[in-house]
Amino acid sequence: MAESCLHVDRYGLMEKLKQMEIETTTVDHPQVFTVEEMLPCVGHLPGLHTKNLFLRDKKKKGLWLLSVRHDKDINLNDLSKKLGISGGLRFADESVLLEKLGVRQGCVTAFALINDVKNEVKFLVDSKLINGNQEYVYFHPLDNSATTGISPSDFRKFLNSIDHEATEIDFD
Repeated sequence: MAESCLHVDRYGLMEKLKQMEIETTTVDHPQVFTVEEMLPCVGHLPGLHTKNLFLRDKKKKGLWLLSVRHDKDINLNDLSKKLGISGGLRFADESVLLEKLGVRQGCVTAFALINDVKNEVKFLVDSKLINGNQEYVYFHPLDNSATTGISPSDFRKFLNSIDHEATEIDFD
């Protein structure tokens, strides 16, 4: 849960989605910190499950949030070359994550972009998550004790509503 009154929390997120007439399905489960811990709780649900990485460049000038299918191996050196980021990508500090997206490690999610009102975080997304024909794509709802499914078209609608463009990346 976000610790700042300036950040939207799980309940504020759900209210925004409801106001936008975006249907979701949410499953509460024990707090999880890895995809491996999460899958026994929600792996049976139809759709694509995600892992989300909060990244920075070497000079700490740029921030990226990467959402990708949970079973994809990510090589940060290869990804930085693909994106033309000199010096490579690294995991950003939790303090920056909390400041910019209002969540802690283990709660990283594309939904946290709702808290990036200054558009300081660039969003990178696995193209299969928003262009696929799956029923749902799953993310934590700003809280790692639940998982929320959203259709790819409604996910795009959400991103547009918070004025975040997605840079699509093909990981196949």
